[in-house]
Amino acid sequence: MLIRAGYNIRLESDVATPMLAALSIHPSRNKDLRTPHRIVTTPEVPIYDYIDQFGNICSRVTIPSGGLTLACDFTIEDDGQPDPAAPDAIQHAIEDLPDDILVYLLASRYCETDRLAETAWSLFGATQPGWVRVQAIVAFVHDHIEFGYHHARSSRTAWEGYQEQIGVCRDFAHLAITLCRCMNIPARYCTGYLGDIGVPAVDAPMDFSAWFDVYLGGEWYTFDARHNAPRIGRILMARGRDATDAALTTTFGPTSLANFEVHTDEVAGDNLR
Repeated sequence: MLIRAGYNIRLESDVATPMLAALSIHPSRNKDLRTPHRIVTTPEVPIYDYIDQFGNICSRVTIPSGGLTLACDFTIEDDGQPDPAAPDAIQHAIEDLPDDILVYLLASRYCETDRLAETAWSLFGATQPGWVRVQAIVAFVHDHIEFGYHHARSSRTAWEGYQEQIGVCRDFAHLAITLCRCMNIPARYCTGYLGDIGVPAVDAPMDFSAWFDVYLGGEWYTFDARHNAPRIGRILMARGRDATDAALTTTFGPTSLANFEVHTDEVAGDNLR
């Protein structure tokens, strides 16, 4: 299947303000592109890319006084298959985990394992380790948090999401990641595009989405606590320990968001641009 995706985002500032942006698709999806993927700025300003420690493409740019618009539009090929399932995937003993996986067991900015460890073990200690345990955590978070765009707050942590029981997709992901880590299951945060493909359309402005991966049976598998169902057409942009590592934009000075539009739609092959 072919998916057309992109965005138009405007940030305004009274003074020149440096910014980092994780608004490119992840390098693991580059070979799936069927049209060029370019970030276009208005006004035109220099923009430089580098690869961070998690393998994400990060763009460095300075917002000029007055503001900057970043836009992108591309078409990508997807296999059209739902998120893979492996019900027999085992949970590894910590001593058997590869060295580079251990960081995804640790507490991070939005994932306070120390505050949720007792809760996690009381809820999931009796569940079967591995896939079954992760699915139990996903189902719990899905039912525990009420989704609503009006609940968005960029500072909300997993502990606060657990207490407040409201949030957006990143809050579902942070709480599920934290509960997994408390149960010694490596988990990492992911962000990207997820359109209403293969599901009823939602009558709301499109947004980027957040989900998470867990390390089971020697591989990373995708889970989504907000939807609690396999989905079609995920386009990964960035991943890391939590939203700090995969923030769409990080500004080093006062800015305001003046426009935010995202599109992700399945298209026919003859609509390639």
